[in-house]
Amino acid sequence: MAITTVKDVFEKMPQVFNAGEAAGLDLVFQFHITGDQGGDWNVVVKNSACQVSTGAHASPSVTFTMEDANWVAMWNGELDGMKAYMTGKLQLSGDIMSAQRLQSLFPF
Repeated sequence: MAITTVKDVFEKMPQVFNAGEAAGLDLVFQFHITGDQGGDWNVVVKNSACQVSTGAHASPSVTFTMEDANWVAMWNGELDGMKAYMTGKLQLSGDIMSAQRLQSLFPF
C-alpha cells in the first residue's frame, strides 16, 4: 500500500524499523518538511530502538529539509534519495554520512 501523506511516513517508521541495522548507533534524524503537509519531526535511534516524535530536537545528528510531495515520493520509491539530494530537492545539514543510513534503518 502506497504512502499518501507525510504523516503516514512517520507513523509507519516504527513498524518498518530494522533494529539489526541499528546496533551500536546513537543518531538523531531531524526532518523539516515544507508544504501543506509540512512540519517538523525527529527520529531518535539508540540502543537498537527508535522513537519518532513531532517537533524539533535540541541536537540532531543530521537534518533533512524537503518538500512534502517529494518526501512522500521518496518513500514510495518514485524519487531516488541520492538524485533528490543532487538536484536540490533534498537538503541535508549536519553529519551527512548519517543520512545514508536512513533507508537501511527504515526500509519501506
